[in-house]
Amino acid sequence: MNKKITTLQAPAAIGPYSQAIEADSYIFVSGQLPIDPTTGQFVGDDISKLTRQSLTNIRNILSEAGLTMANVVKTTVMLTDMNDFPAMNEVYAEFFSEPFPARSAFAVKALPKGGKVEIECIAKK
Repeated sequence: MNKKITTLQAPAAIGPYSQAIEADSYIFVSGQLPIDPTTGQFVGDDISKLTRQSLTNIRNILSEAGLTMANVVKTTVMLTDMNDFPAMNEVYAEFFSEPFPARSAFAVKALPKGGKVEIECIAKK
């Protein structure tokens, strides 16, 4: 049976989905926009700050499930501008250490609410 994972330390879902779902020994974290959960707003326009907020939201959701970023086995990063990749990558490296999770990163035409970055992940207990 799937278990819903929810925390007030990350933005609430903006549609018919969960912040995360636990299925067996895996946690599937929905894509996290760089929204500050206390204000409900993006944390500015700088891709470094935006990436940090998306990853902080993920970390907070994983914490609710009793996990850390070290439990992450796969991430997907979506950017609206691949010119932002180097700055995103620099911040991303602050949240993970060896062995780094597998990752896909690609450009998308648009993201919800006009976001510049969205990151999702899969973690294993």
